[in-house]
Amino acid sequence: MICTIKQSALARCVNGLGSDSLLQRRTAYPIRRSSFLPPLEAQSLPKSSLSVSKPLHVSSIDGLGLVKPLKSEIKCNAYEADRSQPVEAGDAKLEAAKRVKIGIYFATWWALNVVFNIYNKKVLNAYPYPWLTSTLSLACGSLMMLISWATRIAEAPKTDFEFWKTLFPVAVAHTIGHVAATVSMSKVAVSFTHIIKSGEPAFSVVVSRFLLGESFPAGVYLSLVPIIGGCALAAVTELNFNMIGFMGAMISNLAFVFRNIFSKRGMKGKSVSGMNYYACLSMLSLLILTPFAIAVEGPQMWAAGWQKAITEIGPHFVWWVAAQSVFYHLYNQVSYMSLDEISPLTFSIGNTMKRISVIVSSIIIFHTPVRPVNALGAAIAILGTFLYSQAKQ
Repeated sequence: MICTIKQSALARCVNGLGSDSLLQRRTAYPIRRSSFLPPLEAQSLPKSSLSVSKPLHVSSIDGLGLVKPLKSEIKCNAYEADRSQPVEAGDAKLEAAKRVKIGIYFATWWALNVVFNIYNKKVLNAYPYPWLTSTLSLACGSLMMLISWATRIAEAPKTDFEFWKTLFPVAVAHTIGHVAATVSMSKVAVSFTHIIKSGEPAFSVVVSRFLLGESFPAGVYLSLVPIIGGCALAAVTELNFNMIGFMGAMISNLAFVFRNIFSKRGMKGKSVSGMNYYACLSMLSLLILTPFAIAVEGPQMWAAGWQKAITEIGPHFVWWVAAQSVFYHLYNQVSYMSLDEISPLTFSIGNTMKRISVIVSSIIIFHTPVRPVNALGAAIAILGTFLYSQAKQ
């Protein structure tokens, strides 16, 4: 179709003719006035002419007001709006499932830790050889993970020489901390060891500040006051105080602080899960600890002590040793697995609550005599640990 349209004529044609008007070949039409426009003077309506000479191209008619919105578009919009509701509901379900999973991790972690501390103290009371006890714990965990990898229950990690080189200082610190804590529990009550170990944040701040040059908010430094004060009060009022037990807990605190520092620095970018990371850490720590355990205590002392324990306790003693070894690995494995799911703050709070559960349960099970002022010191120290975890964030 060949058309030439004068500009004024085209505008009135579109407004007035609507959908009834079509261009015809070489024909001129007067412009019909639309009933929707205000009346115009007769003389202001010039005659318009329409002649065919060039094609008329209209790119879009949406803006001309000639076509009403299609019903399908409205249905599409309603569908998109309705579609968001299942998505939000799905996100809520995923979030709820994640919270349940974290709750299970925490409950399992605390329960395993309580059971380990109970059996560990029973073994140490009957068999006071903490170096061998620590070695058996690491050996049991290493054996469990090797079997899991061999049977494909768990996927074996892909490691290289650089990984083990980076892990070595972490394993040294972990070994020292593990043995020192076990030595402490062989000399004093479980509750006292954990009260002193709740002072670990104080060591963390001191080491990070003076050796690494890190600075902290004022709230972090203030939270150390109840931690140090509570630990001191608990130590002074402890009925069965022992210096070796006290120093063992303090050395354990310092060692675990360095373990965390080495772990954060060396394991950045490493694609090893928490479970496999702890398994590798246990194996390397076992290699480090075994020669020292033989040198400090030795097979002769172990054999004599074992015979004495079997005589006094009976076959149940073997079950105690197996249980403390298995539960030691399991509670540490679950704690490392939980680090893959939660933030460091949540983990710190969970660790504080774990200490409370261990202290309370050990006092009940072993009938540990506790003075009111001793309990007050423990409560102040644990409260300070909680405040520290909040202020550090």
